[in-house]
Amino acid sequence: MIPVEEIREKVEAFSRLPPSALADEARAAVDALLDELEAGRVRAAEETPMGWSVNAWVKQGILLGFRVGAVTALEPAGPLSFVDKDTFPPRRFDAKSGVRIVGGGSAVRRGAHLAAGVVVMPPAYVNVGAFVGEGTMVDSHALVGSCAQVGKRVHLSAGAMLGGVLEPAGALPVIVEDEALIGGNCGVYEGAIVGRRAVLGAGVILTAGVTVYDLVKKTTYRRSAEAPLRIPDAAVVVPGSRKLLDPFAERFGLSLQCPVIAKYRDAKTDASTALEEALR
Repeated sequence: MIPVEEIREKVEAFSRLPPSALADEARAAVDALLDELEAGRVRAAEETPMGWSVNAWVKQGILLGFRVGAVTALEPAGPLSFVDKDTFPPRRFDAKSGVRIVGGGSAVRRGAHLAAGVVVMPPAYVNVGAFVGEGTMVDSHALVGSCAQVGKRVHLSAGAMLGGVLEPAGALPVIVEDEALIGGNCGVYEGAIVGRRAVLGAGVILTAGVTVYDLVKKTTYRRSAEAPLRIPDAAVVVPGSRKLLDPFAERFGLSLQCPVIAKYRDAKTDASTALEEALR
């Protein structure tokens, strides 16, 4: 096993070289990094006392994997066939992993970490660099994008999308913290953070440019130059709308969709109950 610091040094060195100068040693460094990512010992982003911090060199290593890989027909999985860079084949799991990949067309790409107790319902996709914590459910048609970080006991409902990011290397990936519930057809993109035990009602969309309106605390949240958009812990967010004051918009009764925090969970409130009450 190559020490992590040595992997980092190799990745950073090879990332500065032109493709013609890359050799088998670069591929070996990529393979070592992907092994560490799959084991959960290395992550694209980590929580620190100061907040979430990006490990840019990890994304540099993944990008290096695309540079050194060759497009090839990969080993088929039943009736499914794959053509991709040979550095990123689909992962295979056994019963000892404690991960359930329910049959029906899901795929987990090389370099993604799925902890014990994770369940992936078909069809779903987990991309390279993603981290999915213990006991999390990835439901049908859900996407965990490249380098997205998902905590323990999270529920990604059917059709939920967590956007991916590889470039720029220093950009914060999407983060969903422990015990959050992401409702059906939600989209979380561009480095947005969903706090612990928060609930996103079906259809909520979070992007870097959206403003979230907190009816409980009478305030708003949005991304700033210093910090990403973050949904507070235990917030229950539902789709809302904001009236446009432009004369043309007023003439036609137009409004913009916006996320609204309708309430906050407490220790006695189950996530599904909180969501149901907020939507009534």
